[in-house]
Amino acid sequence: MSESIDVTGRLRKMPTEAGDPVAYNLAIGDNRITLNDLIGHKVRLNFDGVIRCIHCDRTTKKSFNQGYCYPCFRKLAACDSCIMSPEKCHYHLGTCREPEWGEANCMVEHVVYLANSSGLKVGITRATQVPTRWIDQGAVTAIPMLRVASRYLSGLVEVACKDHVADRTNWRAMLKGDVPELDLVQERERLLDLIADDLAQLRAQHGEDSIRTVDEATLGLGYPVQVWPAKVKTHNLDKTPEVEGLLEGIKGQYLMLDTGVINIRKFTGYEVRFRVLD
Repeated sequence: MSESIDVTGRLRKMPTEAGDPVAYNLAIGDNRITLNDLIGHKVRLNFDGVIRCIHCDRTTKKSFNQGYCYPCFRKLAACDSCIMSPEKCHYHLGTCREPEWGEANCMVEHVVYLANSSGLKVGITRATQVPTRWIDQGAVTAIPMLRVASRYLSGLVEVACKDHVADRTNWRAMLKGDVPELDLVQERERLLDLIADDLAQLRAQHGEDSIRTVDEATLGLGYPVQVWPAKVKTHNLDKTPEVEGLLEGIKGQYLMLDTGVINIRKFTGYEVRFRVLD
């Protein structure tokens, strides 16, 4: 390469930009490394044994909820159980850990969507997180289905949907590129029919405008992948602090090396050194 890359710092979730293919950067400290340009090059990632909380900067022996120390995990609204299960939101009960955070992040418009990452799945995200959320899940296509007034309400809609469609991604199939073709417009109409009674009941309780059906188009996403792994082997910095290999692709929040894959988001807050070896 015309310029050597050797940086050290705290690892963060990879910033992305939708495109064909998706553009990825590796965020280490204040550095932003353009990863798409490194496909086909040998790279090395070393973990120095230090983990720092992404909220308070406290040193921690173990990372909780992808980057937090235990005290922050216990006190922050962003780490509450209702983030994973939004139908359990308790803001309306006056027991939110951080009401101002809840107002800014939960009491805002959310999108209930269908995506194809490893097959059909339903999901929810803040409206401002489209299409970032879809990219992080490695979706090849995604489509908005409903726009709702709050995270809590989107969770209730998702619960109704889960009786008819999965809400999880098979990440191994996603990384193998083993994704069936789906007509998401057709799937959206089918699912809306199946949950029509549930939606009517929720609208009666929360207001007609609280859940809006949308007629938005399917978004297709491509990823910078040279070689799809036939078998998915994972790297774990906690067990093997040095990871090295030929960068063959990037999808979701995974680097795909010829020696295995590594979920960058999982190791948010880890102090690492990243080098390009050729």
